[in-house]
Amino acid sequence: AALGSDGVRVTMESALTARDRVGVQDFVLLENFTSEAAFIENLRRRFRENLIYTYIGPVLVSVNPYRDLQIYSRQHMERYRGVSFYEVPPHLFAVADTAYRALRTERRDQAVMISGESGAGKTEATKRLLQFYAETCPAPERGGAVRDRLLQSNPVLEAFGNAKTLRNDNSSRFGKYMDVQFDFKGAPAGGHILSYLLEKSRVVHQNHGERNFHIFYQLLEGGEEETLRRLGLERNPQSYLYLVKGQCAKVSSINDKNDWKVVRKALTVIDFTEDEVEDLLSIVASVLHLGNIHFAADEESNAQVTTENQLKYLTRLLGVEGSTLREALTHRKIIAKGEELLSPLNLEQAAYARDALAKAVYSRTFTWLVAKINRSLASKDAESPSWRSTTVLGLLDIYGFEVFQNNSFEQFCINYCNEKLQQLFIELTLKSEQEEYEAEGIAWEPVQYFNNKIICDLVEEKFKGIISILDEECLRPGEATDLTFLEKLEDTVKHHPHFLTHKLADQRTRKSLGRGEFRLLHYAGEVTYNVTGFLDKNNDLLFRNLKEAMCCSENPIMSQCFDRSELSDKKRPETVATQFKMSLLQLVEILKSKEPAYVRCIKPNDAKQPGRFDEVLIRHQVKYLGLMENLRVRRAGFAYRRKYEAFLQRYKSLCPETWPIWAGRPQDGVAVLVRHLGYKPEEYKMGRTKIFIRFPKTLFATEDALEVRRQSLATKIQATWRGFHWRQKFLRVKRSAICIQSWWRGTLGRRKAAKRKWAAQAIRRLIRGFILRHAPRCPENAFFLDHVRTSFLLNLRRQLPRNILDTSWPTPPPALREASKLLQELCRKNMVWKYCRSISPEWKQQLQQKAVASEIFKGKKDNYPQSVPRLFISTRLGADEISPKVLQALGSEPIQYAVPVVKYDRKGYKPRSRQLLLTPSAVLIVEDAKVKQRIEYANLTGISVSSLSDSLFVLHVQREDNKQKGDVVLQSDHVIETLTKTALSADRVNNININQGSITFAGGPGRDGIIDFTTGSELLVTKAKNGHLAVVAPRLNSR
Repeated sequence: AALGSDGVRVTMESALTARDRVGVQDFVLLENFTSEAAFIENLRRRFRENLIYTYIGPVLVSVNPYRDLQIYSRQHMERYRGVSFYEVPPHLFAVADTAYRALRTERRDQAVMISGESGAGKTEATKRLLQFYAETCPAPERGGAVRDRLLQSNPVLEAFGNAKTLRNDNSSRFGKYMDVQFDFKGAPAGGHILSYLLEKSRVVHQNHGERNFHIFYQLLEGGEEETLRRLGLERNPQSYLYLVKGQCAKVSSINDKNDWKVVRKALTVIDFTEDEVEDLLSIVASVLHLGNIHFAADEESNAQVTTENQLKYLTRLLGVEGSTLREALTHRKIIAKGEELLSPLNLEQAAYARDALAKAVYSRTFTWLVAKINRSLASKDAESPSWRSTTVLGLLDIYGFEVFQNNSFEQFCINYCNEKLQQLFIELTLKSEQEEYEAEGIAWEPVQYFNNKIICDLVEEKFKGIISILDEECLRPGEATDLTFLEKLEDTVKHHPHFLTHKLADQRTRKSLGRGEFRLLHYAGEVTYNVTGFLDKNNDLLFRNLKEAMCCSENPIMSQCFDRSELSDKKRPETVATQFKMSLLQLVEILKSKEPAYVRCIKPNDAKQPGRFDEVLIRHQVKYLGLMENLRVRRAGFAYRRKYEAFLQRYKSLCPETWPIWAGRPQDGVAVLVRHLGYKPEEYKMGRTKIFIRFPKTLFATEDALEVRRQSLATKIQATWRGFHWRQKFLRVKRSAICIQSWWRGTLGRRKAAKRKWAAQAIRRLIRGFILRHAPRCPENAFFLDHVRTSFLLNLRRQLPRNILDTSWPTPPPALREASKLLQELCRKNMVWKYCRSISPEWKQQLQQKAVASEIFKGKKDNYPQSVPRLFISTRLGADEISPKVLQALGSEPIQYAVPVVKYDRKGYKPRSRQLLLTPSAVLIVEDAKVKQRIEYANLTGISVSSLSDSLFVLHVQREDNKQKGDVVLQSDHVIETLTKTALSADRVNNININQGSITFAGGPGRDGIIDFTTGSELLVTKAKNGHLAVVAPRLNSR
């Protein structure tokens, strides 16, 4: 089944629900099929939605979008490959695939006929068909050579046969029929091309806004400098007379330089040798040089060649003698009574001869080129047995019906061709319809249609037809002109209902007909032809001496194009019209022998703009393509037909008896279905394999009912699917949960068993080790001993001392006592090290002082324990408490410590307030602003203090120092701090004496004093009756 871009199955019927927006995909389903307006409106709707393809039964109507719609990719090819014609939306690939499958399965030759006016997209359609077959057909046994040649023949034929016209930038100026031969495997095996009526007049003349054939511009724009130099050409197209008449050398949509590269490569692919390419380009260049040949009249008004340089190039490129060519261009050879006479030409005749030679050279070269391509495409296995089983698929790309402001001989031939093809088209369409009806056992109803045989006979009938009269007028002796031809027409066919001239018309019609014109009523409408040039174009004579010159050409291609047998042949060559008629009759016979498929191309506007829909222009083409006539023939019977299987598969859900499965024959199921739907007998017929529905409205009603039914079915299917989906998901989750649970239980059980096993083994080893714990280490007690050690270490880790003062330590087992002792020592050292690293310099100094105090006073001085928690401070006096005069007297000597003290006189022991200052070199006793006594550390012999809790101390000085009056008795509230700092400053730590009972000190020269210390309830310092200083101090600590 075909899938759309969104992955949904797409059929022709599925688009009917959107018919109001995008129209119907088959014009046969139009309700008002006789209305041209309804036909065009359906085209407009589809064109607006970028749907450029529509069917008329098996006929494909294509509207040129003038832009790339991205609908020719490999994905699109696969979508249409091997799918029934009506199962996918209309497309050129559907036609291509249907023809190919019929060729493969039925072994019948096929033909795809593509028609339409210039610019409608015929050439592009042909290329897309070839691309489809090249991509989708099996690879041939000879590799891709045949396929490549088939594809590469197109650029070459387009270069030599296509040109820019007012209607189309790449207009085919010749008709082309290509046979593609397929072997028994369905692979391309060869091909053959027939060309029809090349517009050779374009070589010498172009209308304004048009160009000559592409190859001239491609050669000038893309040719290498060396090539152009050899050919005597320059890049500017304006330099050549044959290229400037249209005044349109450059076209924005054409890249001649790139196209030249494509053509050059293609020539190599289709077996052109380098010599053949050079010879071919020489001929192309010679045509340009021929156009630049100029003439001047001599005294006798005879033409003479004036452009010697161009003549030299021509003689070299064409390989002819210069004198022979000069004579042939300026003289005409006449044979009278067996004698050859040379008649000089005037300027007009010489220009005619030059142009005739240019047209003959180009047209014959084109014919040779087609023959060369055919030799390249011809199967190399024609002698093999498998060649007999080949089938042929023909592609006809031919000009459509043409109606211009001025219609001449070319339009007459083209429109005659379209009459013949229309006649064939109607015959084959009616024939295929009749055959289908007979095959299905349905009575054939005769169809009324316009039989254009009467027009074909008017043109081609022997002796009475227009072509016969034209040939007769061309051949008769005497002065025959275009007007004498018109007069003879009037005499011969004046009573024909489809023929009219100025003379035969009534008064009213004569206003629209000139005296040199005749009018034919074609199947597509009236066309008025101007007879001017009919005789010349039909004769297409080339003077004998020009033929002789060309027959002597040394250019290999020219020598094949101009055969010497022409010179000896006394029979007059057939006229152009007769040749065309014979080739056309041959083409009709070829097409009749094949199964036809049709593509009708329509141009939406003349400006080549995407999205623009010109209704007047399209109505004109619909008429000239005979689309309404085709639709009428198709709708004369039944509008819709479908195989029973396909019809039942699509609509079976509309009937309870056929839904969801019909077990019987499809034909019986369809009969039950249409009865349920209420079809009336006149609305349908049952054939042998198909159902035929007469009216589109019957199908539309069925399709609308299906759309409604689909909504309910979709809801039901969604609900069922959701239930099934979630049920399946629940079951998957449940199975997964059970699986995980069982696995986890097993894992837990195994872990538990392993743990129990390990525990039992560990317990056994512990018990065995415990029993042998006192024995030397052995395998039996190693585990226990290791366990004991590990347990102790782990326990030790948890119970390590928190700080240096914490002396706790776990009791080690006997085996670890030595290790425990080492560990404890390491631990303490580590804590000490950490503690020392963590203290600040100030705190370190504090500790050092405390350590000195401890060394001096611990266990010796009663009030020492009370001083331990109190921090020593740097000084007890601020800078503002010391007299500035004292500071001035000290000069730069710093004060290390200052504390207020009480000094006792040496005689009466009267207490006096003083300040004790420590400097780096001395102890100073200060009274207010005066230094009362300075004791150098060198003269300080010792310090005495009692062991009680009093705060008196004595500074002993040398007795020999005359500056000192004696020892100093002082009292300080911070005695421990003061003595420690004094001892450290004076370096007298070992000179502090702690006495019990009394202290003797020097009171003056030759006189000593005594301080007696006793314990009491409170501190008391008085002078005793015995003249001693008595100090009573309470005991704070027992030693």
